[in-house]
Amino acid sequence: MKDRTYLTIVSGLPRSGTSLMMQMLEAGGIPALTDGIRAPDVDNPKGYYEFEPVKKTKEDPSWVAQGVGSVVKMVHLLLLDLPTEFDYRVVFLRRDLDEVVRSQDIMLQHRDENSDGISRERLKKVYTSQISTVKEHMHTHADRFKVIEVDYNEIVTTPSPSVQKVSAFLDGLDTVRMLETVDPSLYRNRR
Repeated sequence: MKDRTYLTIVSGLPRSGTSLMMQMLEAGGIPALTDGIRAPDVDNPKGYYEFEPVKKTKEDPSWVAQGVGSVVKMVHLLLLDLPTEFDYRVVFLRRDLDEVVRSQDIMLQHRDENSDGISRERLKKVYTSQISTVKEHMHTHADRFKVIEVDYNEIVTTPSPSVQKVSAFLDGLDTVRMLETVDPSLYRNRR
């Protein structure tokens, strides 16, 4: 196992493929920082790969030091709360916004929840603005944040180029095992 002196973070919008990337990186050889509290379900049959302390990073970032050398999943806005004394490698997932919003709607239906009345077009504008803010923050702190963007749609249709790119970015991974985790049948809610 490689001795990574940084915290690897998988980030992006909700329903952008972050759980898949977590599975891939864990299979590739990076220990995943998860707690298993959120169980797999119909929307994420292979699990969510979440870690509850991430949600409270602003109040208590102590988990970050313990996570160095591991990979953790963080929704995009939580990247703004990370302490700047650590080094981060961020694998940022992109996915077609119409697919993201459609997938979120379906997940809310499965849970019998509503979308708080926000229109799809409005939500897409909010997400676009939030992503811009997060990217600017990481650019401003480029001495600590190294970022690679990966397209979810490409991962599930032609994964090899993305896997090679991510492996190089993270100092070498088991790309064969990473490729084995990609299950194209789980690419639902297509445009």
